[in-house]
Amino acid sequence: MGIHDDHPEAVPDSMLLMDCLPMPVLLIGARDAILFVNSAAEDFFSKSRVQLRHETLPEVVPADHPLFLLLQQVREVGGTVTEHDLILSTPRFHHEGICVQGSEIPDYPGQVLLAFQDASAARVIDRQLAFRSAARSVSGMAAILAHEVKNPLSGIRGAAQLLEGSVGEADRELAVLIRDEADRIRALVERMEMFNEKPVGRRPVNIHRILEHVRALAENGVATGIPIIEEYDPSLPPVWGNRDELVQVLLNLVKNAAEAIKGSGKPGTITLVTAYRQGIRLAGSAAGQRRHLPLLVSIRDTGPGISETVRPHLFEPFLTTKAAGSGLGLALAGKIINDHGGIIEVESRPGRTEISLHLPVVSEDTGDAA
Repeated sequence: MGIHDDHPEAVPDSMLLMDCLPMPVLLIGARDAILFVNSAAEDFFSKSRVQLRHETLPEVVPADHPLFLLLQQVREVGGTVTEHDLILSTPRFHHEGICVQGSEIPDYPGQVLLAFQDASAARVIDRQLAFRSAARSVSGMAAILAHEVKNPLSGIRGAAQLLEGSVGEADRELAVLIRDEADRIRALVERMEMFNEKPVGRRPVNIHRILEHVRALAENGVATGIPIIEEYDPSLPPVWGNRDELVQVLLNLVKNAAEAIKGSGKPGTITLVTAYRQGIRLAGSAAGQRRHLPLLVSIRDTGPGISETVRPHLFEPFLTTKAAGSGLGLALAGKIINDHGGIIEVESRPGRTEISLHLPVVSEDTGDAA
């Protein structure tokens, strides 16, 4: 039952100021009717304030949600109660990592002000710092391996080749095994060398041409037989980046999406999305500088989703759920996007995984990253 004229409740005049806040705010009445909705809450709940004000909170959020325990505690104890890391999910909207603060309204018994704050952006920034630290660790390790391991490996491989021609059949198999293992270790070292802090040239690049190239590669290789859907904003400005590195990142993400779908044993699709989104800014290298990351590139799949135990560690080096994986692909992707001044965001639940890249665009004034 929603809020109707036969059950009016007064709303504090100060609530009108809440409409200016960027965070979603709801005022909940004594019988869980929604008395006030600010502008940010309309986007958050994917409904207009007119619709929301004709509903009760149990009609918007599942009735067994921990949010109702928070309401009960505020009404019984008073003051302010905060719940962290909540998930709000319905067929209409899905939010993870939400912080909800409930506060009593003095002089209005039973009414509770709910403020919702999406903590996912802060977690993304924290993860990016962790990715950067991990990438630097791998960079140092790669430099040591390249210097200390590759030269001895060449000697071991050469000796194994010499043995192949001078020993019996049984020992020849062992010599071939030594050579093949030396090649495998050398290949791993070369992959790790990609983490080295080498300067890479960047220039304005068209993200859609990169995605077209990635799609062509994927359709004829890693994603054969899986429909790839495009949802592009054709008006996007150029990205300030390195074409080959961005191809490498996006192709790896599409490959992971395709493997997830194939591993599920069910048909699925991959969707490539581009959009222009305001709002994400990071501190730059110069004092007081803020880097704007308005260009969004997302790879979305309908696979089984990423395990909650794996998700926080996705971009850590050597973490892999694949039998033949090295665990360096996503770690390298995290480093490349970080080097571009961007961030990676991951959202996953059963039936939908979306990895989003937030990237800088080219500044018209300087020709550099905006």
